[in-house]
Parts: sequence; structure tokens; C-alpha cells
Amino acid sequence: MEEKRRTAGEKAVVRVGDRRDARDAGGPLKKGGRAPVGGAVVIAESAWVLVLCCVGGGALIGWLVTLLADWLVTLPWAPLQGPAELLTSLPEPGLTMGAVAAGALLGLPVGFVAVHESLAVRVSSGQVVLRVRDESQEFGRDEVALVVRDGKQLVLLGPDGMEIAREDCGLPWRRLADGFAGHGYRWADEDPHREEFRRWVPGMPGLPEAADALLRARAVAREKAEDAEDVRELRRELWRLGVVVRDEKQRQYWRMPR
Repeated sequence: MEEKRRTAGEKAVVRVGDRRDARDAGGPLKKGGRAPVGGAVVIAESAWVLVLCCVGGGALIGWLVTLLADWLVTLPWAPLQGPAELLTSLPEPGLTMGAVAAGALLGLPVGFVAVHESLAVRVSSGQVVLRVRDESQEFGRDEVALVVRDGKQLVLLGPDGMEIAREDCGLPWRRLADGFAGHGYRWADEDPHREEFRRWVPGMPGLPEAADALLRARAVAREKAEDAEDVRELRRELWRLGVVVRDEKQRQYWRMPR
């Protein structure tokens, strides 16, 4: 009996050790998780968190609308007082529950859009992959000379100082810096070429032929939210001409690598 118990105990130790070895070997990489030594790391926002935040925000707005309606009907006169009176005529708790539910439902598609627009970054010793709007951009290790944080944008610079990627980024900057530095990429907290940018105005000299027309078209596209893809495409066209462009509020700034 004692020998059987000892044998069973030895098997149990082996099974525990096997699980420990499996963990140490590294399994499938999860978003935001740590990569095995020499492997890739993926830094991305959780889709569930984004959607839940938008749904929760919509529900909160729905509840605030009921409070606003209650306040508007107490005033001698106010805009939208008619709709407010109609809203407050509904019985409670149905009014509040309905407003919260409607806000949550409206927040759901907003959450899906946020997931679609969010940036995911995969970094390995040999490659960088940026994914946004179901589109992936892949860059070899020798193509990326410097990774830069420029305000709220992530920028990749090539060996000649030319931008090869610029994306809006809501990811934790410290995690990004650690992820890139951990795989041997140079990181900068601000664009070393920032002082070289000049504000664009129509017809200004110094730009390659056709660049002014592209910047004009891009300025028009930036005024329309539905033309976001056109803005990205026009930036790529400018890159082909050797022109780097960055946005600041409603203004466009440009530079040309020396």
C-alpha cells in the first residue's frame, strides 16, 4: 500500500512538473500579454472593454437625458421643452429604464466602430505589424530605424528619415516603448524632425510637382468625417512624392527628408 501511494505521488509530481514546463515554454500569445523570449508581443485594446465602455457611456447618457428633461419642464421657457414634457409624461420606472436601454443600444454600434478604428501593434525581432480598419501594414526590421511618439500618434521612420507609417494611437505608451525597446528597436518620445515641418498654404514653393494639389484635396477630405480613408490614401500618395505630412487641428504641416 505504501509503495502504491508513493508511486501515485511521484506521478502527481510529474504531472504538475509537466504543466509548469508547458507554461514556461510559452503558449499562444494573447493581446497585451508577455511574449516568450525572442517571440512577438501584441499590444492592442480589448474589444470587449471598448464595446462595454461605449455601451456603459450610452446608458449613462440615456439616464442623464431623463434628468435634463425633468429640469427643462421646471423652467418658464427652454428649447426642446415640448419633447421634454412628452418624455416626462411617461411613468417611472419605465421612463428611466427605457432611456438607459436606448442609450446602451445606441452605444453598441459606437463600440463596434471604436474596435474597428483602434490600432493593434505586433512587434517581433524581425518585423513590425500595424493593424487598423481591417488593414495590416508589415515592415521588416531593416525598414524601421526609429519608432516615435508624436502627440497621440505612433510614427515609424525609415533609415533615410522618411515616415513609413503614422497612425492614431490610444494604446499605453509605456507598454509600446517597452515592447519595441525589448526587441531592439530605437524609441523616441518625440519626433526628432518636428522642427523641420512647415505649415502648408496653397501654392507655397518648395513642394514637388503635384504635391500641392494632393494637399489641397487632403484639406477638403479632412473636413468630412466620412472621407477618413481618402485622407489616409492621400497621405500615402504624398509619401510616394517624398513629402511627409502631419496634422495639427485643422492645419497641415509638411517636410521633405534631406
